[in-house]
Amino acid sequence: MYCIVFCVTVTAQNIAFITNGRVEYERRLNQHKQLDDEEDNDWTRTMRKNFPKIVSDIYELRFTSNRSVYKLAQENTDNKYLWGSKPSDADVLVQNLNEHTISMQRDVFEQTYLLQDTSRKLDWHITNETRTIAGFECRKAVTKICDSVYVVAFYTDQIAVSSGPESFSGLPGLILGLAVPRLYTTWFATKVELIEPTTVQLNPKQKGKKTTWEKLHTDLNKALSDWGKFGTKFLWMFLL
Repeated sequence: MYCIVFCVTVTAQNIAFITNGRVEYERRLNQHKQLDDEEDNDWTRTMRKNFPKIVSDIYELRFTSNRSVYKLAQENTDNKYLWGSKPSDADVLVQNLNEHTISMQRDVFEQTYLLQDTSRKLDWHITNETRTIAGFECRKAVTKICDSVYVVAFYTDQIAVSSGPESFSGLPGLILGLAVPRLYTTWFATKVELIEPTTVQLNPKQKGKKTTWEKLHTDLNKALSDWGKFGTKFLWMFLL
């Protein structure tokens, strides 16, 4: 006897509200922009020649009405990454949406951290601008992290789950598009699937040096204090 499992891709046109599923995001990073703060010299010209301008990888978010898990789904093996750009398949981010807590395992150079804290509190400003992403009409919202880093998000209230890529949440619907211009990085959903996550998928094993938002910020500030502008951008990246 054969068991056939159907994977249904859904859009806003054929279902009104979704509270369980899986989203694939393409994360795109402009690596050459990371070199713009450096002088135009033989080294930067060599980097631009030897490393691709854009690298992209696929991430996934599995979610229910009260829980979400975000992680790398597929690294592009053809990519050549500049320093700090390579994704880690050990990075796993779990959000408890009822209790507004987060558990984030993140590799930071040679150290693995396990941040366990309340979810990031963001002051979102919702606009009237809309955009269609993966078949869903999304509304634009903006906020800042680390006091000055501008973040643009597009969320849909047809997926009634307040979560999104990385540690972002707090909007009245799921974030399907995200951009952090100062990190030259975007995340946009390419697929939304009506697949209910399993208990195992929603409870991944995590490990690392336990920390909080405040303690991680302090540790990274100290470790990157001599790195200049690169250090500041690494700090922002690790605190996404």
